[in-house]
Amino acid sequence: MTKKNHELIHRLSQAARTGGISRRSFMQQAAVAGITASTATGLWTGTAAAQPKTGGTFRVGIHDNNSSDTHNPGTYLSIQQIFLAHTHRSYLTLINTDQTLGGDVAEEWTGSEDASAWTFKLRENVVFHDGRKMTADDVIASMNFHRGDATTSAAKALLADVEDITKDGDYAVTFHLTGPNADLPWLMTDYHLCILPANDDGSIEWESGIGSGPYKITDGEFGIGFSLVRHDDWHLEGAYFDAVEMLAINDPNARQTALVTGDVDAVSAIDLKTMALMARNPQLVVENVPSASAITMPMFCDTAPFDNVDVRMALKLAMNREEIVEKIAFGAAIPGNDFHHSPAQPYYPEGLDQLSYDPDKAKALLAKAGAEGLTVNLSAAESIFSGAVDMCVLYAEQAKAAGITINVVREPNDGYYSDVWLKKPFCAVAWGARPTPDVMYSLAYKSDAAWNESHWQNARFNELLLEGKSELNDDRRSEIYREMATLARDDGGTIIPFFRNFVYGRRSNVQTTGELAASWEMDGCRAASRWWFEA
Repeated sequence: MTKKNHELIHRLSQAARTGGISRRSFMQQAAVAGITASTATGLWTGTAAAQPKTGGTFRVGIHDNNSSDTHNPGTYLSIQQIFLAHTHRSYLTLINTDQTLGGDVAEEWTGSEDASAWTFKLRENVVFHDGRKMTADDVIASMNFHRGDATTSAAKALLADVEDITKDGDYAVTFHLTGPNADLPWLMTDYHLCILPANDDGSIEWESGIGSGPYKITDGEFGIGFSLVRHDDWHLEGAYFDAVEMLAINDPNARQTALVTGDVDAVSAIDLKTMALMARNPQLVVENVPSASAITMPMFCDTAPFDNVDVRMALKLAMNREEIVEKIAFGAAIPGNDFHHSPAQPYYPEGLDQLSYDPDKAKALLAKAGAEGLTVNLSAAESIFSGAVDMCVLYAEQAKAAGITINVVREPNDGYYSDVWLKKPFCAVAWGARPTPDVMYSLAYKSDAAWNESHWQNARFNELLLEGKSELNDDRRSEIYREMATLARDDGGTIIPFFRNFVYGRRSNVQTTGELAASWEMDGCRAASRWWFEA
């Protein structure tokens, strides 16, 4: 590149920083200077992203929608519910775009010396959509909704160590724990734990869909879509769009067509088969964000034939993960090792032997278990992720070399998580990223967790889980999670084909900060409040 062109790029970058040039003009002039489209996009993102503009209606096509979904935070599960929750409700803490922990309705927090008590100072300017001010009573009621023997919340296990929650005036709450938990502020980002108005009896008002988030619902129906408008009294920066239209589009072809034609401004998932082709379209931007989001295949460990550890290991060894990552995820994933702990999370156990494709060993294990010629059904639906059914079909082909017949059962998209997951003994599941291994293991591996999807019971694992929560020494904590990972890999009932990248798309006139949270699709499911249209 010539010195003249270097100077041109510098002037363009300066203009972008000050809002003195549109993205279209920037891209055109960058092309004249010999900059490739991808490099120019990066330059634009890094310079112009700091200048958000307000206005417009953000239309987003969301995958994983169910007509049976509700506003009950204890039942949140689908991407439809999670995206909507982060658009119209608030939490104590949040995950920033740089993956650090930030405050939402809490402006600061401090722990006791042994981390067995945590105090959150609340913002005094948080207002619910109906004009009521949020106070400590609302926070306590919202947390208690997920606590106690009578609760049916899926987040019950996350708060099992909370002994009591007290307030100090209207704007401070303290969580008193049965033991230390250094991860508690991170745990408060869990999508179930939104803050809702308290009723006089200490319950919460969830049925109305009210919240204190960046947008308030004006109309909508689960499985179809929602209309929202900006909440002018929102307590954080952002919410640049005037309105948001959430459209339920489970079919990947229909979702991508809507993005290409401009009928929507962004979609929550891109078909990986067409990822590269979509990325070449100058009117689109495809985001490919590594994460701790796992694809799992839980087997009920209390149900034959999965109640035999040799059968479980045979099914693990019958999978060629590298081929699945290449052909199904098109490289946008990290092969799993059958413990639910990603390299994107802290305390990752480096160096553990990777389970590899070994159909001969799998066949020998089946013979040992008296299960030669094993036949099992594996349920899946395309709404899990684009390519989920194809992944299961490929796995079935791989397993034939071990003498295993896997019948892939294609289930309806609608109601998959209410009718199949946790009900059928072998199925495919998509898990969103959790910030720490403790949160993930508490949700899905703890013996009494509501979402113990494989019905796995391992006394040593549960013992280590409690020890890990209490351990403040990082070296010892790393040792604990290594042993837990080994137990899950060798004895557990969950196959993990891969940890997937979040691959989603937006029109090129939709701008971001240049950094994207890796906790969920669509910038941690906060695209509606963090993104904006270029001028």
